[in-house]
Amino acid sequence: MRPSRRLIALVLALAAATVLIGLTRQDGNLIAGVLWGAVALVALFDLLLSPAARNFTVVTDLADAGFVGSTTPLGLTITAGKGTIPRHIEIRLTHGAKLAMPTPTVSLETDEGQSTVQGEIPLTLLERGTANINRLSMRFASRLGLFEILPAWPLDLEIDIAPDISPVLNGEIHTQMLPLIDGLKDVNLKGEGSEFRQLREFQTGMDPRSIDWKRSARMRSLVARETHAERNHQIILCLDTGYLMGERIGNLSKLDHSINAALSLAWAGGLGGDNVGFYSFDSRPHQFIPPQPGRRAFGHIQKHCATIQQETAETNHTLGLTQLNGTLARRSLVVVFSDFVDSVTAELLAENLAVITRQHLVLYVALRDPELHRIAHTTDVSMDAIAKAVSAQQLMRERRAVLDRLRRLGILCLDTTPDQLTASLVSRYIDIKSQELI
Repeated sequence: MRPSRRLIALVLALAAATVLIGLTRQDGNLIAGVLWGAVALVALFDLLLSPAARNFTVVTDLADAGFVGSTTPLGLTITAGKGTIPRHIEIRLTHGAKLAMPTPTVSLETDEGQSTVQGEIPLTLLERGTANINRLSMRFASRLGLFEILPAWPLDLEIDIAPDISPVLNGEIHTQMLPLIDGLKDVNLKGEGSEFRQLREFQTGMDPRSIDWKRSARMRSLVARETHAERNHQIILCLDTGYLMGERIGNLSKLDHSINAALSLAWAGGLGGDNVGFYSFDSRPHQFIPPQPGRRAFGHIQKHCATIQQETAETNHTLGLTQLNGTLARRSLVVVFSDFVDSVTAELLAENLAVITRQHLVLYVALRDPELHRIAHTTDVSMDAIAKAVSAQQLMRERRAVLDRLRRLGILCLDTTPDQLTASLVSRYIDIKSQELI
């Protein structure tokens, strides 16, 4: 409990009146004593009329788990044991750094005479791991508005924050893979592949080059060979967890955006019949998960990604990529999620990716910050805005130069924004499968 602005203003006004009465009247002490006594009685009466903190019961409802970057509601039910709920309540939560509220306090409005109020507080999940909510504080005005009542309740709420696999759960990845999937159960990838699938009668409109002339002569009718893309390729998801990947774009860091996209690609690779492995590195190499087929690989990678921590040191591309290159014995599609600042910091990255390209197919994935594009194309004509725009355009030019150099080295590049990353990555995987580049 603490005095409100109304009570403070009343006390200040009464203090000024006391000084004025003392200067103008001889019996000022008696009049001032009566006035101060009246204010004290009104304040005491206000406290007696106002509900005490122990009069309220708070029930919370929070989901056990959620996806990083999403918003989950904390349900609240506040019940008054006696009397009614105040008309206006402000609520504040004490929580860890992995959660965020849209505003520091959330207001609840009730109707006159209501004894129970229900509401929700939207919580944004910022980082993977376990987030805690430790305390709930409430503030409302007393009956006459002379005090602010400040009850609080300790909470012991936890929510597990996992990588976002909503594209997998809602069928988005499966739908995107449908052009390469023959039916819902028979996962044979059709296309201009080199692996024989079946013979079928030649129909008008089919490619004449698909005719099997020997079997056609034997059967005395035109027969075409149908092929499909090869399966059981290796896909290695290589994740840079260095300090540059800690930059936030929207609610998530580049690392979390990359993890979400990597898990979607792992699921797509399982649907495509390929074996998927995982590897991470920063200033030193980390655990390598050997390629495995289908959902088994997805489960292992998902569990491992939930525990990956952001590194504050600079990434050692030479050590990390050399370790990976020495581990892989079979030609693979190596998908590298990494970042760079300028052409100087990207020098070692380009050299080591070029070494891996000699034996493997490399797809380099970089995240483009939409805010940089906005700064570079600002409509503000102030000197500060123009200076920022020039710097942003210089960074964008160096970024394009680095990506052009990687493409000339035979490295596939994907430079996109976070909101398009998953769809673009799966589309690029489909193109690679269709063209049999692995």
